[in-house]
Amino acid sequence: MSAPQPVPQVPAEPDRVWFRFMRLHQRMLNQMSARIRTLGLSIPQFDLLSTLTEQEGISQSELAQRLYVTKGNVSGLVDRLVQAGLVERRAIEGDRRSYAMHLTSEGRRLAEAGIATQRDFVANTLGKLKREDLAELDRLVVLWRELARAVDAE
Repeated sequence: MSAPQPVPQVPAEPDRVWFRFMRLHQRMLNQMSARIRTLGLSIPQFDLLSTLTEQEGISQSELAQRLYVTKGNVSGLVDRLVQAGLVERRAIEGDRRSYAMHLTSEGRRLAEAGIATQRDFVANTLGKLKREDLAELDRLVVLWRELARAVDAE
C-alpha cells in the first residue's frame, strides 16, 4: 500500500469540506462493501445482522428505527435473511402482529466475521491517525452532527 499523499493547503471552505467528506464516505463504503461481499453479504444485510448482535429479540419496527430505514425495507431484508437461514422470526407472546428477530448460529457467525472485518478495516484506516488527531476529528464530527440535528429540529 502506498503512503498517504500530502493534502494540498487550500483555504477550508464548507463546500470543499462537504465534497471531500462525501467522497471519503463513498470510497470507504465501496471498500467496506467489497470486504463484506467476500462473506456473501451486502452492507444492509451486514448492518442488520450486526445490529442483532447488539440486541436480539427486537421487532422489525425497532430494527427499522435503528437502521434508519423504512419498515418496508426491513421487512424485505428480513424475509431474505430468513430464507437464507441467518435470521429467525419468533412470535412475541401477547402480540399477534409482531415478531422478535433472532440470529441463527450461521447468522451470528457471519455477523461476527463481518464485525472482525470491519474492525480490521477501521484499524488500517482511521486507526492509523495519531490519538490527538482522532480526538479532534471525533470532536468535529460530533459538532457537525449536532448542527445537522438542529436543522432537523427547525
